[in-house]
Amino acid sequence: MVKLVIGPSGSGKTKWLIDEANKEKASGNGNIVFVDTDDSHIYSLDHQVRLINANKYHINSVNGFYGFLAGIISRDYDIKKIYVDGIYDIVDISVEELGQLSEELTKLSEEFEVEFYIGLNKEKSELPSAMLENSIELSL
Repeated sequence: MVKLVIGPSGSGKTKWLIDEANKEKASGNGNIVFVDTDDSHIYSLDHQVRLINANKYHINSVNGFYGFLAGIISRDYDIKKIYVDGIYDIVDISVEELGQLSEELTKLSEEFEVEFYIGLNKEKSELPSAMLENSIELSL
């Protein structure tokens, strides 16, 4: 399953992602990974949530980002959820590419039983209807 956490900048997407990651770890639901663009949330996340600063890995394409996420899963088969914050600071991604990435991550999700949550600075009106069914909308 791939869930898009959408809303305008400042709507609380990062806080929601952090809270959900912490809640899942506290529930004992497998290993949890939080992918971000810096280390600023290291003290907000449960110490058992794996924080990965994607900017340290010089990812420069959507395909590279997919490979990065697949590599995380291949390293640890006990990962159950991956939360991604700041995807726009990791790669330049269009709505069309986001749709393709979502389809590819859905395949990974089904095969390895991993859920993905991706925070996006988008509103419902900016996404195709096919992407809305797997969206969680936050507002100001």
